[in-house]
Amino acid sequence: MNNILVTSAGQRVSLVKAFQKEIKKLNENNKVYTVDLNPMLAPACHISDGYRTVKRVTEKDYISDLLQICKELEIKIIIPTIDTELLILAENKQLFLEVGVVPIVSGLNFVKACRDKRVINQFFVENNIDIPQDLDKNNLTFPLFIKPYDGSLSKDTFLIQNESELTDYHFENPKLMFMEYIDHAKHDEYTVDTYYDKTGALKCVVPRKRIFVRAGEVNKGITHKNEIVEYVKERLSFIENAVGCLTMQFFFNQETKRIIGIEINPRFGGGYPLSYLAGANYPKYIIDEYILGKEVDYFNDWENNLLMLRYDDEVLVHNYED
Repeated sequence: MNNILVTSAGQRVSLVKAFQKEIKKLNENNKVYTVDLNPMLAPACHISDGYRTVKRVTEKDYISDLLQICKELEIKIIIPTIDTELLILAENKQLFLEVGVVPIVSGLNFVKACRDKRVINQFFVENNIDIPQDLDKNNLTFPLFIKPYDGSLSKDTFLIQNESELTDYHFENPKLMFMEYIDHAKHDEYTVDTYYDKTGALKCVVPRKRIFVRAGEVNKGITHKNEIVEYVKERLSFIENAVGCLTMQFFFNQETKRIIGIEINPRFGGGYPLSYLAGANYPKYIIDEYILGKEVDYFNDWENNLLMLRYDDEVLVHNYED
């Protein structure tokens, strides 16, 4: 069997459904399974073809337990969905490959780089991508933006309008970076879903404008075939040891055409379903490459100006006891 496992499934219902649709085209008996810390409270687990409970990724038995689950469920491909999984899967990728399981995770050095905003900023600079200007803590200009170099989900981020808003915490926390504030009134924020094949070659670029974000995830967005496509294609046509879906963040000034790199998350982002529905079929690319052994061609024929408006839906679990 060529089954797929989506880890930390949580609310990734659309992603699980996309993989189910694509893998069952090969064989209707193929399945998409899920794991989660608390699968009973994870909607994606209930719409998958089956689920298992896993420990936190920080616990020592996580990898051995995951390997056992993969053997039991005849897993061929693992799709990680959260940042904390990427490092440990990259570190232990060979263990899975030895038993015929392919974690779709980039190389360890690249994963580490993406986790440290100081390193990824240098990566952007080396590839001729503009970044927010670093500020000297002893010679600040306002407004400015502060964020941790290893943060996620907007935790510990601060927009500082003037000097009076600064505290000792801002100066004493060694993880905080002081940088130019990118005015949201003048810049549009884009998530860019890119796909890199197993050789590190870029195969697709889909910018989607973030219209409204709820709990750190895009709630309303629209695809745009704009200057960002060629910008990324020209500068990042190859990334060593990058594989699968890479979610990049950029700001774009429509008037000046300035494009500013913010970060890269080497995994599927929460808003990827918009790109999938627009025609950028990354689940199929993964199946083609890692199951069928096919090469993936560069693809740019996805739907432009496709608007996604998300809403809440219900997953009902009968006879549940807490």
